[in-house]
Amino acid sequence: MLDELVATVLSQHTSDRNSERAFALLKERFPAWEDVLAAPPEAVADAIRVGGIADQKAVRIQRILAIVAEREGRLDLSRLHELDDGALEAYLTSLPGVGLKTAACVLTFSMGRAAFPVDTHVHRVAVRLGWVRASATAAQAHELLRDLVPADIRYDLHLALIEHGRRVCAARRPACEVCVICRRCAYGRSRLQ
Repeated sequence: MLDELVATVLSQHTSDRNSERAFALLKERFPAWEDVLAAPPEAVADAIRVGGIADQKAVRIQRILAIVAEREGRLDLSRLHELDDGALEAYLTSLPGVGLKTAACVLTFSMGRAAFPVDTHVHRVAVRLGWVRASATAAQAHELLRDLVPADIRYDLHLALIEHGRRVCAARRPACEVCVICRRCAYGRSRLQ
């Protein structure tokens, strides 16, 4: 679970490719989380530089590790499996730099829970489909979609919306003319008129 948490922090404000490379380089340079915690922040930043905003992320990761070590008595989050989703989300979002999306990613991908991470692609597609207001913040979209999307389809819908947002419903040049859900999308219909 700690791996997923750090990997998700590294994914903030960068591409999947760069965040995956940053995580691999971090683990190569510092095989144990204790090594990351004990290292100078500059050394951690150098290891994750490929992932972007490395100086900020290095400090954030070390602060997260220090808080986990203090709370849990070791660098291990396995106790969190006992918590319900609300308590787990509260624990995770109390950590520096961990918002609702990062917490939902940990719940979904590390714990198999029915959370619904709202990343930039999910947010964009949900706005264009009219599921959330265009003015909704990421946190507001997270709250709205968590209540809107049935638990049994959250994982699959999350992955489908990301894929759709990357391949069809892109930010700058959405391909509304080939979109299979365009007739249900006011944004897409308006672009094609």
